Amino acid sequence: MDDEPERDFTSPEEAPPKIEFPCLYPIKVIGHAVETFRAQVLEAIERHTGAIDPKLIQLKPSKHSNYLSITVTIAATGEPQLQSIFSDLKEIESVKLVL
Repeated sequence: MDDEPERDFTSPEEAPPKIEFPCLYPIKVIGHAVETFRAQVLEAIERHTGAIDPKLIQLKPSKHSNYLSITVTIAATGEPQLQSIFSDLKEIESVKLVL
């Protein structure tokens, strides 16, 4: 029998860390590398953040250039903003994953 006490994963010390807003927050979007993918992703994010500095946008094509990963670092203001961004991104047909 195991002598270790059961751990309560709902206790505050086990809970994932809370994000303190405002903060810089990277959003990674992976999708089919179609012509409109980059513009659609940026439009969906900028709808909730305003214009994004091009220095905060990173593009990385897949090995065979079938997919494109776009990482955009935003100035996040709160959970509602992030939820709205993620929701809008998931509506884009060519988007496969949002992290």
